Amino acid sequence: MFDKVKKNGTELLGKTNRIVEGTSIIGDIVSKADFRLDGELIGNFTSQGKLVIGVSGVVKGEIVCNNADIEGEFQGKIKVLEVLNIKATAQIHGEVTVGKLSIEPGADFTATCSMLTNTNEVKLINGKGAEQKQKE
Repeated sequence: MFDKVKKNGTELLGKTNRIVEGTSIIGDIVSKADFRLDGELIGNFTSQGKLVIGVSGVVKGEIVCNNADIEGEFQGKIKVLEVLNIKATAQIHGEVTVGKLSIEPGADFTATCSMLTNTNEVKLINGKGAEQKQKE
């Protein structure tokens, strides 16, 4: 009588997962929805949505997501397929690969940065880098 319909990715729009200040996670996080991290993550993060690292948030590891806002601390590799916003309170150390980049004055941005192009973006999603594209 009451058949449950399987949810596809559109039902997750507008919903946000949250790790609050004082919480520490050691491991990997995979999420289809948006995510706000005000605690600490030591590990990898992958999302099809937007990641927000709050002022008290700390991430040490690798991030792959569509969009990101960083107000806290990040160390490692980050790949943002669309827009990365780095706020004035942010501390970024490592390797950054983005579609578009916005950095507010006052941010600590000590990283190598490369920009994605439309042709490279498809390759990077499939796990191939720009160097392999040039060889093909």
